[in-house]
Amino acid sequence: MATYECDQCGMSVNATCGICDAPLEDDILELDDGTQVQISKCPNEHGKIKSPLCCGEDMSCSIG
Repeated sequence: MATYECDQCGMSVNATCGICDAPLEDDILELDDGTQVQISKCPNEHGKIKSPLCCGEDMSCSIG
């Protein structure tokens, strides 16, 4: 399951799909310019999200 954590305050968030309730999986999305963005995606192909924000910054998630 994708668990995002705030580096500043330590808050964490577990992410599941709102359609099928499956735990989201960690992944990397490569943009056209070669930039890599950490995302979480539904294993049942219902979509993907970018990391949530906390304390004004992207929360981080370990890629397994």
